[in-house]
Amino acid sequence: MCHAYDSRPPIAPVAGAAVNHQELTLRAADSASFAAFAAQAGDHTGAGMVVLPDAGGLRRFYEELALRLAEEGIDAVAIDYFGRTAGVTKRDADFPYMEHLAQTKAANVAMDVGAAIDYLRSPDGGNCRSVFTVGFCFGGSNSWLQAANRHGLAGAIGFYGSPGGTRDGEPGPMARATEVACPILALMGGADEHIAAEQVERLRQAWEKSGVEHELVIYPEAPHSFFDRSYQEHADAAADAWQRVLAFTRRLHAG
Repeated sequence: MCHAYDSRPPIAPVAGAAVNHQELTLRAADSASFAAFAAQAGDHTGAGMVVLPDAGGLRRFYEELALRLAEEGIDAVAIDYFGRTAGVTKRDADFPYMEHLAQTKAANVAMDVGAAIDYLRSPDGGNCRSVFTVGFCFGGSNSWLQAANRHGLAGAIGFYGSPGGTRDGEPGPMARATEVACPILALMGGADEHIAAEQVERLRQAWEKSGVEHELVIYPEAPHSFFDRSYQEHADAAADAWQRVLAFTRRLHAG
């Protein structure tokens, strides 16, 4: 698990912002149900964001992130990966996520993201005109993969996602670079103990070779999972990353 069960995003709430939120059960194209958490902006901008958690699935960290996005006028829905194997109930810190992660396939993630996008584009979800994805670690690489899955995304954002060519025999971000159909934002730690700098450079080269519009930012001293309230020594990197997420979203939504 990338962020600990009790972790929180390093973003202060926006004072006076009006936000509605609710827990949802969404249904994917294969009729599988999965849990989600939706946060709706009081002042709609028409932008929407699907939040893809790390390997631990939907937890409070990602619900809070959805709320912070909504405070910025971006309707957001954070999704869980494990509806097919673990149901839609809330889980505690002892949830054995690794055994469920092993059963999580890229095609199922794509269907769940598709259902979340449909929700954001619906009246209940905010009638969003521009929809983005943002993910962390496992969710970061999956966010980039959604850019190749014909969802009609406006952009895809990934924090410390694995560049890997394949995962369990399924093509990863590098392998699918030629299929990317929207701009990419990648936010990486230069001191990431899980992702080698050589891998990040290979991903950059794959996107450049494929003509993908992308911004790849490396924070030299930041470790994996630096976007976390507990990493006070990396607060500047986290603050810069958050502003880049907002700027990327607003620029592409306005365009």
